Amino acid sequence: MGQQEASSDFELLATITRHIRPEFDELDEAWEGSPFAWVRKLPSASRGKMGKRMVAAWCAAKGLMIDSSNNSEADLLLNGHRVEIKFSTLWKSGIYKFQQIREQDYEYAVCLGVSPFQAHCWVVSKALLRKQVIGHKPQHKGVEGTDTFWFSVDPNKPPEWIANSGGTLDQAFQVLKSLSRKRN
Repeated sequence: MGQQEASSDFELLATITRHIRPEFDELDEAWEGSPFAWVRKLPSASRGKMGKRMVAAWCAAKGLMIDSSNNSEADLLLNGHRVEIKFSTLWKSGIYKFQQIREQDYEYAVCLGVSPFQAHCWVVSKALLRKQVIGHKPQHKGVEGTDTFWFSVDPNKPPEWIANSGGTLDQAFQVLKSLSRKRN
């Protein structure tokens, strides 16, 4: 099929886009040279899968015991503990948003955030999520939005309630390492 003549509305949208694009180019410049720049271009579902693989591979490389979960209520078993993995890239506003947090069968949520040249991680117990997030910070409005929750973290000023859950990768690993091996 050959190229059709552009309508005036198409030309108008193209002109508008040329004026808007610099805002998004500026955003991408912050990620220029970052080993994670390509991740930002993935669709959100693929980003989540990539984050899960990244956490599993990182934990395995650090000597933690990793197994598959026997159902979709948790992403993996880490030292025998049921773990849900949440992933965020740094938003333009300088925060991470950990989304789609549900009341499911897991013990901990590993929340990995990547910035252009840093990574942060928190290992948050389900009990703490119930106290601070689940049932308190709905991701969506309305009746249908009562099953998913989210929370934001400014990596330079994380909320007090997750202070003992990590922050740097090393701090998060210390928390993960402290989870004793559990047999299922």
